[in-house]
Amino acid sequence: MTDEAHEARAVGLLMYEAFNGRNLAALETILAPDFVSHPLRTAGIGAVADAWSKMFAAHPDIHVSVEDMLVDRDRVAVRSVMHGLSNSAPTGAEPAPTMMEIFRVQHGLIAELWGLSSLGRQAS
Repeated sequence: MTDEAHEARAVGLLMYEAFNGRNLAALETILAPDFVSHPLRTAGIGAVADAWSKMFAAHPDIHVSVEDMLVDRDRVAVRSVMHGLSNSAPTGAEPAPTMMEIFRVQHGLIAELWGLSSLGRQAS
């Protein structure tokens, strides 16, 4: 793995650690100042901090488990599972919501994010 790929993987993992640790201040060292979230249709670190804060308020026990992480140069693809949603069915009753996210890393910071989740979709 190249240094660029190691750097991309490391910052990707830091984002999930920050989310699980409710560390909004860490976003300043993880996201580029002009960060763009395509799923949220927003830009900037403050927009992510606001979205995370709302998620934490609605789901106090939420945390994300990274199941797979693939890195290709400056791109990181992650498959993760969300746990602790306050409105979810009892454990084992239905699959936990999953997310697929792709980050573009530039100068050691996440510059762009694309993603999809099964949150809010009926289990098949």
